[in-house]
Amino acid sequence: MPVPKGSTLDPGRTRAAIIETAMPLLYERGLDGVGVAELCAAMGVSKETLYRHFGSKEGLIEAVLEARSERVTRWLRAAVESAGEEPADQLGAVFDALAQWHGEPGFRGCALLNAAAQHHGAPELDMAGRHLERRLGLLAGIATRAGAADPGALARQWLVLVTGCTVVADQHPGTPGAARLAREAALTLLAAARSRA
Repeated sequence: MPVPKGSTLDPGRTRAAIIETAMPLLYERGLDGVGVAELCAAMGVSKETLYRHFGSKEGLIEAVLEARSERVTRWLRAAVESAGEEPADQLGAVFDALAQWHGEPGFRGCALLNAAAQHHGAPELDMAGRHLERRLGLLAGIATRAGAADPGALARQWLVLVTGCTVVADQHPGTPGAARLAREAALTLLAAARSRA
């Protein structure tokens, strides 16, 4: 980012601004759909600046994906926390948030899963795995609060629904309301788990 004359450099702020600018570009066009020169032009930085902060385009991609995962995790956690104390309401809030996201004009699926599918290897596969673990942790908290006998197993079932509805919403627009359908299935699983507990 250009620094006005007389300003001091703030490497952390520059790095964050580069990530923030690169994130929508890489999400919209894919990891391989934007070259380094175009990224630098869009961000208003030189290649030297990009390489100084990230080492390579791959380093920038990793930083963008990590930031995206953290942002999505915070967003879903906020949805859960705003839903109140009832686990069923918290679970429903996860899918309501997903439904809202799926309806956005720029929706193109999960950036982490897209990256893993595009590159089929480390570090993208590892990052996608960690992203899903974060989601699993959030869902396991809901399952535990609901009193499920096996909260880990229930959370994994919900993770399949969360991930699956996002993939279906992106790849099969002929299935309207994928998040709503997944929400109904998740709440049915919750009711069954509570009846067995």
